[in-house]
Order: sequence, then structure tokens, then C-alpha cells
Amino acid sequence: MRATELGAPLFSAGRRQPTTRCRATGAPHLVRRPIRPPAMQSIAVFGMVDRVSGSSESSAHEVRWTMAGSWLLGADGGTPGQRPTAVLVAVHQDEGAGDSGPGSEVSLDELRRLADTDGLTVAEAVVQHRPRPDPATFIGSGKVDELAAAAERVHAELVIADGELTPGQVRNLEERVGVRVVDRTALILDIFAEHARTSEGRVQVELAQIAYQLPRLRGDGRSMSRVGGGRMAGGAGIGVRGPGEMRLETQRRTLRQRATRLRRNATELARRRERTRSRRARNQVPSVAITGYTNAGKSALLNRLTGADAQVQDVLFATLDPTVRRISTGALTYTVTDTVGFVRHLPHQLVDAFRSTLDEVSRSDLAMHVVDASAPDALDQITTVHGVLHEIGAGLVPELLVLNKIDVAPPEWVVALCRAYPDAVPVSALTGAGIDRLRAELATLFTRR
Repeated sequence: MRATELGAPLFSAGRRQPTTRCRATGAPHLVRRPIRPPAMQSIAVFGMVDRVSGSSESSAHEVRWTMAGSWLLGADGGTPGQRPTAVLVAVHQDEGAGDSGPGSEVSLDELRRLADTDGLTVAEAVVQHRPRPDPATFIGSGKVDELAAAAERVHAELVIADGELTPGQVRNLEERVGVRVVDRTALILDIFAEHARTSEGRVQVELAQIAYQLPRLRGDGRSMSRVGGGRMAGGAGIGVRGPGEMRLETQRRTLRQRATRLRRNATELARRRERTRSRRARNQVPSVAITGYTNAGKSALLNRLTGADAQVQDVLFATLDPTVRRISTGALTYTVTDTVGFVRHLPHQLVDAFRSTLDEVSRSDLAMHVVDASAPDALDQITTVHGVLHEIGAGLVPELLVLNKIDVAPPEWVVALCRAYPDAVPVSALTGAGIDRLRAELATLFTRR
């Protein structure tokens, strides 16, 4: 998690930094540094925090840039040296939700892992069974009281919803519960922002964050009123826009301008990636794209196949930036690309922003679909990945299913998966079991082309 730089802790205690101002005009400069000013009201947005002095006598405001994504607890949230505590909230729709839908044990376990990856400790979960989420508060009024009591009991600093919340639901829940409320999408975006390492990854993540945050901008406090008072009250007249509305418009305009610049950068980076793919195509070098559910062992399999040193961690979304390596087997040479993993309810903002990266799968000659054979919901994960592949236009790419982690998976699970997918290749990236068979299968597939 991060404050102003990728990799910096989101909940670290930063010192208040002096404002840098232009000597000629006195206007504040944009600076990239941690901010924790006391007694200030703010609008927090991805990429920018606009802070206004609480003093009614001062009309000047200071604008500082912070790293996009540090919105989960706000600028002043968190206790230094401690993992923030969170409470999960979910609506389980009994009909049509299935065993892995929102509010199910499978979905909540995955949300706990997402929270743990983002540096949070989940203390409790509140689940309500109802046909559909409440349009005002996501859960019913009685459950909101139960959620507030749970948050107070465990001293939670954050509530995470297993689903996507509307801006109104977030506002109403925060007013009733008294702590910050975020949804599954915001949590995933925060993890992506932490794990992006390359310039392309950072651009794509920030674009996704801006797309998520733009419709959710809102102000707090009297200084953010959206209607100006009458002239007797010192305003410009009845019905005139107040300082809050003008500031929100400024925030939106700034974010839109930032998004435009980021899209230009993303377009140029996509052109570079396309040129690289074109060179490989001209040289008739076949390409394999490793795809699959997050934490299925894709990077470990890449390392085992190619001797690469891609980062391997037992966390969700450890790898976001594509890694390309070349393999030579006899007279056959092909490239293997490790791509971003998928997850249930993958935010559409990320799918749109990572389009150029995901094109590595749709433009490849073969999609190597890696499955965690030790996962109890492996079949559901395969279905989720197939859905995303169709969404990005890679549904017709030839697929080779690879059952990974057979060294820790129960043997009967591996047998059941092999029966369901007879052409699948069982392997262990950790021990090397089945890797020779996988290499031979790849060589056979490319020889038939």
C-alpha cells in the first residue's frame, strides 16, 4: 500500500510538509510528498488531494499531489506500526448466487485474502441473506446497526463490501457506521496500484482509478457547500454556485485532464508493445501467453520453464507487468509471456485500462491456462478465466490447460480435474514434476501448426 509513491506504506505516519509556493505569485506548487496536516477538511481523490484550511477567514487553498490509490483510510487514517482492522459486509442472494457468488464462503475467503494482500486484518464479517442489496444502505437497516456494533467492538478502521457500492450507499453506510467504507473494486484497485512496477503498469492502474473515482467525488463539511448563500449572508446571491460545487468542478476537470494525458502515454506504450509483437510475427516466432486465475502459480511456472527470475509470492496479484522470455527446444523457438491474473468480479475499469496488456493473450498463438489444482473452487476459477478471455476477445485462442500445484493438491482432486479436462497437463512448478511432459506438449502443438 502506498502514500505518495508506489511501494510506500499507505498507513505510514508522514510528517506535515511545508507548502512550496511561487515567490512571484504566492501560488502553491504541486509536490509529491506525504501529507498529514491537522484540522483540515478535504476532498480525497486518486492522484490529488485538495485541502482547504478550516479557518473561515482564509480563502486560499493548498493543492498537493499524492499517489493515486491511497483512499482506503484517507490521508490521516491508520495507526503507525499496526495493521489496520477491517470488517467485511456482504449480501448473499440465495437464488442464483451459487456457491461462489457474493456473500458465499468462497467469495468471502477470497475477499479476506485480498484484504490481507493489501495489509489489512479482517476481524469479523457481517452477511445478510436477501434477494437483492438495499439501494440505500446495501444491507437492511437492522444489519447496519449490527455492522456498526461489530466495527465498534473490534475497533475497525475500515468496512469492505463484497460487491460494488454506489456513491449513495457508501455515504449512507459511513454516516451510520462511523468508519470508512469501501467496496471490493476499490480494494482490488489499491492492490494493483501497490504492485505495479513499470511505467506502463502505473499508467494503466491510475487510469482505472480515475475512471472509478470520477463519479464518486464528493465534499465534506460546510466549506464544501454546493449552493452559495444570499448577499445578506456574504454570498453572491441566491442560487449561485457555492465554493463546494466550484471546487468539485475543479477536481473533476483536473482528473479528466490527468486522464487525457495518461491515455496519450498509454497509447504510446501500446504502440511500442505492438511493434515488438510485429517483429516477433515477422520473424515467425510463436508466442505462448500464460494466463489464469491470480495466485495459480503462473510466474513460478514461467521461471521453471525458462529459468527466468519473475517475482513469485503467495499473494494475490503479485505480478501485474508482463514478463516475456524465449524458449528454444531443438529447432523450435517460441516466446512465453506471463500476464496479469484474473479474479471474480474483476473491475471493468481494470479490464479497460489493461486492454493493451491483456492483448498479449488475444494476440498469442496459444493461451496456457494455469489452474491451481489445490483450490477447492478450481472449476469456478476456470469458468471465471474463460469469461474474462471472451470479454477481451481471446475466447478463440487455442488453449492448453495446465493443472499446477499437484504436489499439494489432494490426489482425488487432480484425478477429478483430469477427468473433466482430459487434455490437461498436471504439473508442479515448485518440484518440477510434469514439466518435461509440458515442454513436449508445447513442442507437439507448435509442430502441428
